[in-house]
Amino acid sequence: MARQSPITDAHDPMQQSRQVRLHLANEGELPSGMLREEIDASWRRSHGHGLDCLQGEQVGLGVEHGQNLQTLLELNRTLIDAVTPELDYLVERQGKGGIIILGDAQANVLAIEGQTHVLNRNGLRDLHPGSCWSEALRGTNAIGTAVVEGRPTLINCGEHYLDRLSPFSCTSVPLRDPRGEVIGVLDITREGVMSQPQDSLSTLMLAAGNIESRLFGLYHPEQLMLAFHSRPQYLGSAWHGLLALSLDGEVMAANENACQLLGLPRPGLIGRRCSDLLGERSPAFLNRLLQGGMSSVQTAKGEFFVRVLQLPRHGNLGATVATKPVAAVKWSALDALGGGDSRLARGLRMARQGLVNGLPVLLLGETGTGKEVVARALHQASPRADKPFVAVNCAAIPEGLIESELFGYRDGAFTGSRRGGMVGRLMQAHGGTLFLDEIGDMPLALQARLLRVLQERRVAPLGAGEEQDIDVAIICATHRDLKRQVAEQHFREDLYYRVNGVSLRLPALRERDDLGALIDGVLDKLGARGVTLDPALTSLLEGFDWPGNIRQLEMVLRTALAMRETGEQVLGLDHLTDCLLDELSSGTPAAGSLRENELELIRGALARHQGNVSAAAEALGISRATLYRKLKQLRG
Repeated sequence: MARQSPITDAHDPMQQSRQVRLHLANEGELPSGMLREEIDASWRRSHGHGLDCLQGEQVGLGVEHGQNLQTLLELNRTLIDAVTPELDYLVERQGKGGIIILGDAQANVLAIEGQTHVLNRNGLRDLHPGSCWSEALRGTNAIGTAVVEGRPTLINCGEHYLDRLSPFSCTSVPLRDPRGEVIGVLDITREGVMSQPQDSLSTLMLAAGNIESRLFGLYHPEQLMLAFHSRPQYLGSAWHGLLALSLDGEVMAANENACQLLGLPRPGLIGRRCSDLLGERSPAFLNRLLQGGMSSVQTAKGEFFVRVLQLPRHGNLGATVATKPVAAVKWSALDALGGGDSRLARGLRMARQGLVNGLPVLLLGETGTGKEVVARALHQASPRADKPFVAVNCAAIPEGLIESELFGYRDGAFTGSRRGGMVGRLMQAHGGTLFLDEIGDMPLALQARLLRVLQERRVAPLGAGEEQDIDVAIICATHRDLKRQVAEQHFREDLYYRVNGVSLRLPALRERDDLGALIDGVLDKLGARGVTLDPALTSLLEGFDWPGNIRQLEMVLRTALAMRETGEQVLGLDHLTDCLLDELSSGTPAAGSLRENELELIRGALARHQGNVSAAAEALGISRATLYRKLKQLRG
């Protein structure tokens, strides 16, 4: 009887793959063009290993139980320790519909979590800790194929080489050590067709980034670890670059993101000086980072934002670098923001205490008062410091895009959406801190959805029906009077009380009495420690009203520093441009909308407190003396 050619049904992938297997079994060769390119290559490898694609279940492959399994787990203890937090997170998000699997570099199964009862059904009784799922033993499967390919792998229904595995869909990503070598595989397996495979892949990629960052520190406990990215909000995320440095600034290791950001292969980074890559002299650069958290540098690849993630456990960083415990560095950065203002310092500590205990923090203040700087310092001084800090400026994102930015979307959720979808900022911040800047500018319709997310701690991307659990600390900021916006029905009252756990008003620069300390701090941040101001420039800056606050002060000092001649350490009036001199010499700017709004705020506070100056000052977050001074200025 003549063998029949496979009859395929493009609308039934299970039937199509079944026919391909029958053809392979009968003819001894794989028909071309019937499978995806990567699946075709894997099937050919599987066939080359002598596997029967129609074989039944085999339970005797790999380590079974007892001492051998225990040895396997001990050999992979570092990997397991790094993965465990993300495994718990994945089980919460994905485990209800399938199983989460961790494999090692040889495709040996180390852990299985989630709906493990499906393992008792046909096809997966041989999947258990200790079993080996390499391509050579099991054919095409997401764990073994990811080890061979060294890249994320999707095996949908019918694409497994073994017929008995056809009902299952799998997605996996390889896990790499700091040398770039595959050390393990993380896998999500489900019954049925994976309708939104990019969702699982995005989730796994995010988890893999966090795991690899954790491995980086475990592999290099004696090195200084730096995180960097071209966008500050990506520091602390799965997408930042990582460098492990020796005590004298030599690069000992780099992750894949670092290679991509710097445009160099890993061998081209190892052994280089940090100063060669980031354009800074190592001792001074490290000093700056240790004193103030994030710093920016200019390189041939553009501007990068850099932060210290880990200090060496032993030894010192040389005579020019202070050896502070990590906690002390975090606290000193927060304390430094208080400067000489005891009221602000107290408010910062209360905000930190509230954030640590799960309360949302609301930062109030004029534009340029450093709300994002404070938010980052609060995050770094919290137990979530090693998790992502994700900032969203609600006023800077077009109204039509802010919802997709916050919540993300699925592939094809709307016309023009990015292929593969996008992970929203809320999910990017999972485990860490979400900073919603200018929340007073958020559209009302979106406020309702945000309120629900904050109440239920669950989020569904656009185009997806299934909600996902999130764990985020919330810091919000605005320059607007939210109480007035609530009264005018521009801001939801229930959302106001949801985000206003601990309220902290950041004083305007003209309200602060520590201008000298602030100037020293800005100069230090700009890499100009030791630079001073002559009396004439000091007097000019002290007499100005600073409508742009700290941001404006920083730009003035940055400009003055740029005008220095080589070796100059004292800034004077001759370092200012004519335009800056004219602006600063004008003293207090003419009255305008900013002044009118400020006066209205003060009048409103006095009216609400029946003229009680102390109570009004307390409500505004300023001292009685400052309130009297402002009234005199505004009415003069």
